[in-house]
Amino acid sequence: MRLPLLCFALLLAATSARAEAIKLQAADGVAVFAEVWRAPDRPNGAKPPVIIAFHQAEANHAEFAPIAPRLVAAGFTVLAIDQRAGGGMFGAPNRTVTTLGKQANFRAALPDLEAALIWGHQAAAGAPVVAIGSSYSAALVFLLAARHPGALAAILAFSPGEYLDGPQVVHQAAQQVQIPVLVDSAKSPDEIAAAKSLLDAVPAAGKVQIVPHSGGVHGASTLRTDKDPAGAEENWRGVLAFLAPFAAP
Repeated sequence: MRLPLLCFALLLAATSARAEAIKLQAADGVAVFAEVWRAPDRPNGAKPPVIIAFHQAEANHAEFAPIAPRLVAAGFTVLAIDQRAGGGMFGAPNRTVTTLGKQANFRAALPDLEAALIWGHQAAAGAPVVAIGSSYSAALVFLLAARHPGALAAILAFSPGEYLDGPQVVHQAAQQVQIPVLVDSAKSPDEIAAAKSLLDAVPAAGKVQIVPHSGGVHGASTLRTDKDPAGAEENWRGVLAFLAPFAAP
């Protein structure tokens, strides 16, 4: 039985997906370095939907290096940035921090996410744009969605919590989010409860919480088999089911 042309193209893209280095500019002039994994255009010439991906503390775009090809296989172009709050975790430098010459606090990285959002809309050319946040960035994606209503089709927050300045900053943002939200976490009662609390604050429909049963680690790394060998597939099943409506036919 032959695979349809689009499925074959996506499978080919997944096996051959290579990161392309690019540079963005935040509104305050900071150079934001990033990597892009591109999905093929649709048979009708339409651009694929875009996922903009944001790493955890002390990390960089490489958190998503093993994750992006599978998202490409699902039909998404993936942009992963080096935020100005980050470091050398996952064996790669954070080029934004290196170029800036210092590391900023978590909240200060929001303009980097906004630069990625602008790039995502340019690349998607009308297709959906979805944001993924990991740890502190899982808090920031709620602020991003609240600050730019209608700009995102959905958000996925891995290990979200009140990591920013102020006791309820993220919850207040969550109360303004009007799009589908998925939360995921490590197999930790505290992380599971923090994720549920933020999800409960979201007034929109289409809310999903993945509660890991097998394995589970902090942040988006829970999708990495090298970091979460016991639980990665369980998490992937929930993530791909959530993303399926946003993948163009």
